[in-house]
Order: sequence, then structure tokens, then C-alpha cells
Amino acid sequence: MISNKMTGALNEQIVHELHSSNAYIALAGYFDSLGLKALARRFFIQSDEERDHAMKFVNYLMDVGQQVQVAAIPDTKSVFASVEEGVAAALEQEERVTAQINDLMALAHDEKDYATASFLQWFIDEQVEEIATVSELLQLVRLAGPDRVLMVEERLMRMGFEPVQKPTE
Repeated sequence: MISNKMTGALNEQIVHELHSSNAYIALAGYFDSLGLKALARRFFIQSDEERDHAMKFVNYLMDVGQQVQVAAIPDTKSVFASVEEGVAAALEQEERVTAQINDLMALAHDEKDYATASFLQWFIDEQVEEIATVSELLQLVRLAGPDRVLMVEERLMRMGFEPVQKPTE
């Protein structure tokens, strides 16, 4: 149903989505190390969403009878100079993914692959939400400033990002 070129591009996107998932795990770990449990929770949830996105691509490839090939996932950054730098890195990650999804949509249009274009529309819409959400968080972090990051924690907890409960042994 879809070209080899499109199959390759979708397989590359699986790696990009898994890289995003790993980047958010690393970011959550960084926030947790600072005692910022609500920020950590927010990025653990984001990591799960990115993995779910990767699985949507996997399932789509299988649905159209194409081979899934997952290449090596690049390393991620784990240490940041500040909370603001960490959230800014998340925004940069979302902007990269948005560009990647847009490139996939352009390829689908070039190839007149309307099934893949239809599939990708969900991701186009999702990236608008992702960028808006992370941009809002970055704005909040900047407004709070480095000395009032606990206000960001409090705000996130009011939004439902309760700290992760670690399992007991």
C-alpha cells in the first residue's frame, strides 16, 4: 500500500518517537534528582505518550503490510544547568518532532499517499497541542524564576500531576 521510501521514513519516525520518550525519562530523572516530583511526573507521563506515538507508527506499518525496523536510538541529555534549560530542551524536542511529522506529511502528499496523509493528520493536530503545552510550562517556569520553582510544582500538582509513588518493597 505504501512506498519503500514512505516505509523507511515511518520507521525513522519510530526511532524519533522512542528517542523523545527516552529524552523525557532523562528529563524526569533530572527533575526528580532536584526533588521536583510533580515536574518529574509530568515528564514521565510525556515519555509514555511518546512511546504510544511510536507504537501508533508500528501498528500503522503492520496494518499496511510493511516491515517494522527499529534502528538504534540515540543517547539523550540527562543533566541540565537549570529547570528552565530542561523545559526549554523539551520544547526544542517537540519542535523537532513537529518538523519531522510535517516532513512526513509533505512526503505523503508528494507520493499521493492519502492513507498515510490521513494517518498523519492526528500527529499534526497532536503536535499543536504538544508545543502549546510545553510552551505554557516554559512560560510558567520563566515567570516563576529559579528561586520560585516550587510554585511551578504547586501549580502542576493542582493540575493533577501528583508526584510518582514509588512501589514499596
